[in-house]
Amino acid sequence: MSETSDTTRSGSGEARSARRSGLDGFFAITERGSTITREVRGGVVTFFTMAYIVVLNPLILGFAADADGNYLGGGPGDGSNLAAIAAGTALVAGVLTILMGVVANYPLALATGLGLNAFVAFAIASQMSWADAMGLVVLEGLVILVLVLTGFRKAVFHAVPAQLKIAISVGIGLFIALIGFVDAGFVQRIPDAAGTTVPVQLGSAGTLSGWPVLVFAVGLALVVVLWVRRVRGAILIAITASTLVAVVLEAVLELGSITQNAGGWALTVPALPDDVLDLPDFGTLGEFSLLGSFESVGVVAALLLVFTLLLADFFDTMGTMTAIGAEAGLLDEEGTPPNSQRILVVDSLAAAAGGAAGVSSNTSYIESASGVGEGARTGLASVVTGVLFLLTIFLAPLVAVIPSEAAVPALVLVGFLMMQQVTGIAWDDVEIAIPAFLTIVLMPFTYSITVGIGAGFLAFVLIKLVVGKVREVHPLMWVVAALFVAYFAIDPITRWLT
Repeated sequence: MSETSDTTRSGSGEARSARRSGLDGFFAITERGSTITREVRGGVVTFFTMAYIVVLNPLILGFAADADGNYLGGGPGDGSNLAAIAAGTALVAGVLTILMGVVANYPLALATGLGLNAFVAFAIASQMSWADAMGLVVLEGLVILVLVLTGFRKAVFHAVPAQLKIAISVGIGLFIALIGFVDAGFVQRIPDAAGTTVPVQLGSAGTLSGWPVLVFAVGLALVVVLWVRRVRGAILIAITASTLVAVVLEAVLELGSITQNAGGWALTVPALPDDVLDLPDFGTLGEFSLLGSFESVGVVAALLLVFTLLLADFFDTMGTMTAIGAEAGLLDEEGTPPNSQRILVVDSLAAAAGGAAGVSSNTSYIESASGVGEGARTGLASVVTGVLFLLTIFLAPLVAVIPSEAAVPALVLVGFLMMQQVTGIAWDDVEIAIPAFLTIVLMPFTYSITVGIGAGFLAFVLIKLVVGKVREVHPLMWVVAALFVAYFAIDPITRWLT
């Protein structure tokens, strides 16, 4: 009996080892409490919640002329090559997201950074050529890579108090929920002509109107119902169902885009495409000049622009990878994700790669949390997301079917999930509660992760200083605080130096 039991146990162990070979063994899927099915589903959901960048990035970069009047991928009067920007966006996102999955084994996807691309288009390219502007992005990515390889970036991460890391995750949760509401048209800016100081409102005139907003509301209700009923694939099912509803509505009502009709779709008109496949155009790849900006605007101005890009990239990723790790239950007792050094290396390479491809700095996307919400825990999910991005190079017409109104309910749900971490903050301790509060509220209020982190860090250092607890502040926190002072005062500093 004992021999049989031993044999049975041995056979079971061999079977487990066999099952954990291949994908399971490489990505430690079972070890992290996941399955291949969950990873694939999570990767698909992450892709759908951030696929909009393939459409949105060309719209941001494509209609801004550089200092010479040229457009990205085009020429004077020719307009930008939107197809080339879209292809480059999908290519870099796909390659770097796969790299994140294989090298760092983390469920984190990367793509062109929103906010950063607008800064490149309207604040940098307006002062120099597009090639020079993209060269600055490459340079910024290389500087961050050096900071990672020397251990400085990781050291800063470890210097941040654990409860501030929690606040960063919660703030990002509120931020992406707001992104979801705004992208759906559920929350909108009040036009300046309205004569009010209130910045936002419900719908376009204080009330909800338009079929696209209804699609969002139905999608949000569906994903909540499926989630509380513990239906597997809740987010993906909701996105798919909402997209089908949107396609039918557009076919019947012909709403068009919001630029054509006030009640139209915000970004993507959900109509079935005429063609499924399209050949890619990589006209923006390699269109950068590494040091051309120094000749265009001078050394001081160029360095200040690099510094501004660097700070935004530096802390956005730290906050994002912490938030994803917290949601996935992957953080250690110090609030650090596994393979954090590898995560930061890949992210730094992504920044440089985005500039080299002429599509702006690539960075980690908080939308990855939607895939984590579906059960993703390993880098296999990132590989799936990356492969789908690569396929969009050829299948862009199909990706364009999904309107943002159908995809962003996932962000609202994930915002709720990340908000649950707020109980980990000691709200009765004002020395940490006030910095945490500022971190949380300023991310959505300023539409910037970096601003929230900066305000929280500065408040933490200031409070510890005035209460006489300077020894509780890590030396690197003083360095970071000084950098954030420069970041918030970058405009007067720039004018003073130039």
